[in-house]
Amino acid sequence: MSLSAHALQRIDREIAKYPPEQKQSAVMGALIIAQDECGWLSPETMAAVAGYLGMAPVAVYEVATFYNMYNLEPTGRFKLTICTCLPCGLQGSLAAADHIKARLGIGFNETTPDGCFTLKEGECMGACATAPVVLVNNKRMCDRLSNEKIDALIDELRGAA
Repeated sequence: MSLSAHALQRIDREIAKYPPEQKQSAVMGALIIAQDECGWLSPETMAAVAGYLGMAPVAVYEVATFYNMYNLEPTGRFKLTICTCLPCGLQGSLAAADHIKARLGIGFNETTPDGCFTLKEGECMGACATAPVVLVNNKRMCDRLSNEKIDALIDELRGAA
């Protein structure tokens, strides 16, 4: 898997943020760019990032497997990640997760049959005071989610699909 010229230009902008001898410091940004382009990080995509940054493929894999924002398998068009850590759980995120599961008919780490939604369980997102919190495709944070707000979010996303 090779990355497009546009993706490589974006990675070059990430690399430029670091001293030339430390371009591998751009690995997290490069992985986000690669994931945005490919939808997920296949072993081939991670190897392409490694080659471009002059890193061992295993070093890139270690980063990609450490953080839950990286998709190591294909996901639905909308990846919904809900924080289920204790503080959020005490503020209703576990009930919100149950509502999402019932509404979508899937559990954690599953994708709806139409390929629209994947549900993931997340770690702390730093928004405990505004829980329950859902992150959509690692880019949009939705907070203070009631069942009504969850339903509206799902309907909005389904309409955009």
